[in-house]
Amino acid sequence: MAQKVFPGRYTADPHRESVTVFLIGMRANRWWKVGNVGKVAAAMPRMLQHLAADPASGMLGYEQWFGRTTMLLSYWESPEHLRKFAADRESPHLAPWRRFMKELSGTGDVGVWHETYQVPAAGIEAVYNGMPLFGLAKATAHEPIGAGTFTAKQRMGRNAGGGGAASRKSAAA
Repeated sequence: MAQKVFPGRYTADPHRESVTVFLIGMRANRWWKVGNVGKVAAAMPRMLQHLAADPASGMLGYEQWFGRTTMLLSYWESPEHLRKFAADRESPHLAPWRRFMKELSGTGDVGVWHETYQVPAAGIEAVYNGMPLFGLAKATAHEPIGAGTFTAKQRMGRNAGGGGAASRKSAAA
């Protein structure tokens, strides 16, 4: 399916104090052990479906890439939302994680990794030029670059909790 491309320059405005950025992935260390690789890879679609069906989960959006090392980049309302999902016995995360730790951890067949960052909104700078909705702009607010957001310095220094290009224009009027 073709995605609509937005010509011109856009930015993301998270409209919040901070964004939790969560990177997670796996690496097929022994790609010929396709069964083990498949077991680990098969867990993520169920997790994403579960999160997408529940806006209260706190996941704002995600992007993913596939290869020998796969990566999922996701944006969350808070670290607490992420931790709650990870520890929830009713979510589709805990059981696959425990199975991985029991069956595959230490074998070297499949590696898993994650990194979590809590980013203040005033420390975020994003530009999308000739792109479909993507990344943080897709997860939060996709706004044309305009007065007050022309430069990286301006975008990085925006006040937390909103104040994107559209609201700055109306405030200036």
